[in-house]
Formats: sequence, C-alpha cells, structure tokens
Amino acid sequence: MIQDYIIQNWGLILISLAFLIVLKTTAFLDKTATRRMYLLIAEVLFLSVVVFFEFYLPEHNIVWEGRTVLMAIRYSATPFIVAQVLYTLVKKLRWLIFIPAIILAIICIISIFTGIVAWATEDGVVHRGPLGLLPFIVPALYGANLFYVLLRRSNRQHTELIPIIFLGAAFAAGVILPFILGNIYSHIFCETIAIALFLYYVFSILNLTKKDPLTGLLNRLAFYADMETDPEEITGLISLDMNGLKTINDTCGHAAGDDALTTLALCFMKASKHRQFIYRIGGDEFVILCRKTSWYEVLQLIERIRKNAANTEYSCSIGYSCTVDGKKSVYEMMREADEMMYAEKAKYHQGITANLPKH
Repeated sequence: MIQDYIIQNWGLILISLAFLIVLKTTAFLDKTATRRMYLLIAEVLFLSVVVFFEFYLPEHNIVWEGRTVLMAIRYSATPFIVAQVLYTLVKKLRWLIFIPAIILAIICIISIFTGIVAWATEDGVVHRGPLGLLPFIVPALYGANLFYVLLRRSNRQHTELIPIIFLGAAFAAGVILPFILGNIYSHIFCETIAIALFLYYVFSILNLTKKDPLTGLLNRLAFYADMETDPEEITGLISLDMNGLKTINDTCGHAAGDDALTTLALCFMKASKHRQFIYRIGGDEFVILCRKTSWYEVLQLIERIRKNAANTEYSCSIGYSCTVDGKKSVYEMMREADEMMYAEKAKYHQGITANLPKH
C-alpha cells in the first residue's frame, strides 16, 4: 500500500521536497509566512494521503463504511488549503478568512450522518446530496478572491502577472476539471496545487531584483529602467513623500516606521489603476509613472490616494506633473512634481511648527 502511494504521488513528493529546500535556503518570505508555507505543504501532503486511501479501497474491492469520513475530510480540506494560500501570500489578512472553510467543514461532518453533501454506496459509486456543489463553490470563491487580491496588489507588469495568472489557472482547474474528468482529477489535485505554488514562489524570487522587499512596490532600479522604456508613453508623474517617518522611527521604533510605509504603499496600490506603476525610490520617497494616462485621470488617482491615506493615521505630501503633447521629458516632469511635493511638505512642517506649544 505504501509503495502504491509513493508511485502514485511521486511527483508531489518530489515537488514538496524541492519546495521545502527552497524555503529553507532562501529568505524571500518572513518567518511567519514561511511557517505558514510549511503548514500548507503539510496540508497538501495530508490531503494526498486521504485521497489515496479514499480511492484505493474501492479500487481493490475493499468495502469500508468509513469512506464517507474520508470524503468529508477531502471536501473540507480543499477550501482550507486555498484559504491557507490566501492567508500566506497576502499580508495583513486576519484569521477570519477561514470562517467559510470552517462552516463548510461543519456541513461536511454533518453529511457523514445525513448525506446532505455526498454519500457512497457499497459498490463505490459517489452520489451528491442537495449541497453537493458546496465543496466546489467555496474553493472557487476563495480562488477568485486570491486572484483578485494578488492582481490588485501587483505592479501590473508581465513578469508579475504571468505567475499570478498561472496560479489562478491552477486553482480554476481544481474547480472545473472535476466536472470534466470526474474523480480521477482528485488524484492530481494536490500535485497541481503544489506545482502552482512552487512555480509562483520561484517566479516571485526572480522578481526580487525589481521589487522593494518591504512594501512589494517596484524599486529604484526598476524606476530608472522604466523611465528609459518607451518614455513617450509616460504622460504623468506623481511624486510622493511620507510625512513624519523620522518622528515615527525616533519615538516608536523602526518596526513602526516599516508598518507605516507598508500601510501607505497599500493605499497607493489600492488607488492605482491600469498603466499606473508605483515605485519606492528611497526611504519614504515614492514615484508613480502614468503611461497613456490623461491629466484628469492623474488628478483622480491623487484624489483616491488622499482618500485612502485619510483612513489611516499617516499622510504624505504629493506633487505631480503631466504632459499632453509629449514635449516634456520624464526628467522635467519629475522636477516639476518634486517642486510641488516639496512645497506641500513645507506647509506640512509649518503646520506642525504652528501647533507646537509656545514657551
């Protein structure tokens, strides 16, 4: 039996070992995310064991009444795995993300006694109950949410979009292919998820040269490279500088300062749209390059940024410059945007000074 499991899941075992080695030898994720990834690999391997036994028994004409328990575990584990992926890859998500998976697990446990999700006959045929589609709907919603969040927080460059699309396609296959291939897809589901995650992780490591490790935004190197790439398409430039970072670092520590930077970076990402690329070019300095974007769209982006930042305890000074006829170079727009931003920064400091107690 063990030999049969190894033969059937050899690809999964190899990719899991490779994943563990890469996690151990790279520092791409922080310790918390790395631990979550270890747990995720363990969950996938556990599910592979459950799937193996569930189908091994009827294939060898072994009748076991406990198969409904294995079915309940399989149906419950799938949304937990997808939720765990979401919880691992997306920062600042709370454990509440697991609530739909927990509810489905409870329903699957009830189904062991009632068959409301599925039940199996003695000849090994599985029948769906009235809630038989629920184990597919919940993972599909998780997968769609994962794809949307990763896409929303990406820098929308093809090197980052390709692994996200690949990951999304792998999870979509987990929802669609069971209806096309039947139960046979259950044998390759765990391997599909493991390969998708491993490749996404490897692609993410390759993108490190262009990304700021703290905020996830594009870095200074990427900014200077993109400035020289099709500069005629750059119609707007926004310069941003966080207010009060030094004070936060001095009074609350650099960890608080890092949290402030990541919070603002998230505000920028949520506000940006297609053809609007965000870079962290210094400690508290950010730039947004807008390609084929109108003057009005640039102003709308700034308005969204201010609105998002207003919902936090942090703020930033903003300057911008646009070109309609393409006569302004990127360097001219950067100079104009910086001048406007520094003028707003001066007003910010004047306001602080005016509010200081007089002796």
